[in-house]
Amino acid sequence: MRNRTITTFILLGLTDDPELQVLIFIFLFVAYMLSLTGNLTIITLTFVDSHLKTPMYFFLKNFSFLEVSFISSCIPRYLYSIATGDKIITYNACFIQVCFTDLCGITEFFLLAAMSYDRYVAICKPLHYVTIMSSRVCGILISSCWMAGLCVLIPPLSLGLNLKFCDSNRLDHFGCDAFPLVKISCSDTWLMEQTVIICAVLTLNMTLTCVVLSYAYIIKTIFRFPSDQQRKKAFSTCSSHMIVVSITYGTCIFIYMNPTAKGEVTIKKVVSLLIFSVSPTLNPFIYTLRNNQVKRAFKDSIKRIALLSTR
Repeated sequence: MRNRTITTFILLGLTDDPELQVLIFIFLFVAYMLSLTGNLTIITLTFVDSHLKTPMYFFLKNFSFLEVSFISSCIPRYLYSIATGDKIITYNACFIQVCFTDLCGITEFFLLAAMSYDRYVAICKPLHYVTIMSSRVCGILISSCWMAGLCVLIPPLSLGLNLKFCDSNRLDHFGCDAFPLVKISCSDTWLMEQTVIICAVLTLNMTLTCVVLSYAYIIKTIFRFPSDQQRKKAFSTCSSHMIVVSITYGTCIFIYMNPTAKGEVTIKKVVSLLIFSVSPTLNPFIYTLRNNQVKRAFKDSIKRIALLSTR
């Protein structure tokens, strides 16, 4: 974002109503603390519990790390803005926030696709699961997710570096985001807008295709199981991931289906806020409440802590 006149931006947020701001602050603070608690608990459990050393929990640990990074990239800054009334963000801080949030968001889609493949191998090829999903393969998949995120981010980012801001520095958003920045730029932004949309559509299509194909084979395999108990167990293994996929893809498709619609700016800001706050908060609970191994590991950890504290 090469710029000679504007060095700071003003984040307008969601509302100027003091009463609504208090409610938003409380909601976001609670959501942020719950998200940190839930995701960091999952990360800790996968490190300390020997029963959670399988590929599925390896991916879940990385997913939780991404969720913590994603929510921390934007929500604390908005909470600070509401609490202090300081809506000014420096040019460099805004640039870093855009890079970090977009990288985490894009990488998350590829990680969801990798987790779908893991579930496919576990259910469709159970006898070869340990061989196929070795620690080396899992490491390669995680690295590939981050590299894919970088590759998708670089084209719009390289164009964004050349945006100029001449007159307005007021961003109609609670955080730095590509579309609000494009809206106030005095450069020709057509190519930038099209690149953002193309990259978003390609990411959604590639990862969603992988997810759909994985679950198509999973469902086909499950219906071949001889007993209802086996089918129920297989479905319960995948249900948490399917819920998270539905929430993540549903909200993002809503954002990018019609990104230039001016009449829906407020709605899209609210949906963006839900993506940043509610999804990272719900995801650890969706995964843990339906997972007996995680619940057992959590109870065992509590018992060990209680035992150590009584000594």
